[in-house]
Amino acid sequence: MLSRNKKSFIVLFMLLIMLGTLVAQEDVAPAVDEGQVVVEVFDDIDANMGSLELLARKIVGSGLVDIFIQGGGTMWPILILALWGLATIIWKLVALSYAKININDLLDKIIPLVEKKNYKEAAKVCEETRGPVATILHLSLLKADLGVEAVEKAIESAAALELSYLDKGFVPLSTVITLAPMFGFYGTVVGMIVAFDAIAKAGEVEPTIVASGIKIALITTAAGLAVAMPIQFFNNVFLSMVDGLVIDMQKATEKLVETLVKTKQGE
Repeated sequence: MLSRNKKSFIVLFMLLIMLGTLVAQEDVAPAVDEGQVVVEVFDDIDANMGSLELLARKIVGSGLVDIFIQGGGTMWPILILALWGLATIIWKLVALSYAKININDLLDKIIPLVEKKNYKEAAKVCEETRGPVATILHLSLLKADLGVEAVEKAIESAAALELSYLDKGFVPLSTVITLAPMFGFYGTVVGMIVAFDAIAKAGEVEPTIVASGIKIALITTAAGLAVAMPIQFFNNVFLSMVDGLVIDMQKATEKLVETLVKTKQGE
């Protein structure tokens, strides 16, 4: 995801482009008043929004686009949260899938080398293997000549770094899970305000009068829950995958330390 500085730069860049467009329009047609320029700019924005709407109808279907429009302005932050959560899910799924390896195959390669005290070759095998487990074993094997205590300290520091990397992405997912229903409930309140305002203006209660407000309330609530529920599912899946990687780390490092202890005792 973009950092705060990058986001600020993008917003500033967009504002400068808009300002430059206005200045350019004034230079080309100085006789046109400012009101006409502003109207033309908003006409261009409406045209672009219309193009985006047509594109959205082709991608997700007209039904969902109509529901999005009927939901009102609250649907925009829900949409942004949905896109943020989807991007995080894709990145996290790729990262965790890449991190998972068969530790038994890796241990079968390096343990015989460790028993022969060929630490450099064992470290090279780990360096050429992907994933956090191989990284921890590689960094610890570099300290094998210094003794078991040095290896254990290397394992602790390397494991802390790898765990911090594995924990990335859970904060955005938790944010989306929390905020999406909140925006949905906010839309519910807005819809009820619209409904009661319509009743106050009409002076009577009829289904047609409150229908639009109730529709906004129901659509936004459903949208918030529809975004939060699948992201909660993937969040739980990723937590279980991280737990599996942690278990692999423990098994691999314990086997390495055990082999080193036996090797030192056999000297």
